[in-house]
Formats: sequence, structure tokens, C-alpha cells
Amino acid sequence: AARVAAAAAIAAHGLPFEVGPGTVVSGYAPVRNEIDPAPLMKRLASEGARLALPTVTARGQSLIFRAWTPGERLMLGPLGILEPSPAAAEVVPDIMLVPLAAFDRTGHRIGYGGGYYDHTFAHLHKIKAVIGVGLGFAVQEIRSVPALPHDVALDYVLTEKKVFDFRSR
Repeated sequence: AARVAAAAAIAAHGLPFEVGPGTVVSGYAPVRNEIDPAPLMKRLASEGARLALPTVTARGQSLIFRAWTPGERLMLGPLGILEPSPAAAEVVPDIMLVPLAAFDRTGHRIGYGGGYYDHTFAHLHKIKAVIGVGLGFAVQEIRSVPALPHDVALDYVLTEKKVFDFRSR
């Protein structure tokens, strides 16, 4: 119940910036103990955003994003994570909602070690400005993430209790 309430609280607050109609927002299919982005994604879709979910190609490669609407059937991807069909249109996100295992107050995050999001941010930042928004529980904040030079910091982290804005770092 607490997990559902936390996801609902994040959705109720929404994003801390304007999302225009047609903006492509990528989310994720939660695994392990990740917070569920679905309530926030549904809210953004109701406000005119186009939604997408990531698909994994290979380790060390950027994620590919495919258009997705709530209720559309998903397939089990190579890492056991739900993904859109390969037939779904490929899109480039403007905003990426990112899962995390932990985060700090500089915008660095710990994921599950594949480096997929760091590769993806590095790749997409060469193409356009992409806003990175981590979603997590307040208890996932830690003092310091041991960031490496290739780690890409997030622009925001949203928890059920607070919005962290790291853009001025």
C-alpha cells in the first residue's frame, strides 16, 4: 500500500516543469523494488505527452525507445523486463523517467549496474537536450554515490516527499 501511495503522490505532483503537447516522455517497466512510473505516465499522457518505453539491444549500447500507450501489450525483453513490440514506432524522448536503486543530492544515481541509462544519456545528449528525471522513494537517498567520469547526473529526482532539482550543479 505504501508503494502504491508513493507512486500516486509523485503523479499528483507531476513534473516540476511544463510538458507541452507532443512531448515524448519515456518511462520504464518497473523491476525489483523500483517505484512504478505508470501513474505519472498516465497523467502526462492525459496532458498531451506521447509515451515511450525503452528496449534493450546489447550491453554497452544505448537503449532504443518505442512508442507505447497505457494498456498496450508488452513483451518480455532479453533482460526479463517488459518492452513494447519491435513493431512499435521508434521515437527519441525529450524527457526520460529513470528508475534508481539510490541517489544523492548531486543528481547521481545507482541503478542495477548495466550502464544502459548512462550510455543512453551520453548518446542522446549528442542529438538533443534530454531531461533526465529519476523516480524513487525518499528512503533511497544516500549521502554520496561513487560517481565515475562516464556517469551522467540527472536533472531532477522525484520522490513521494520531495522534488530535487539538480540543474544548477
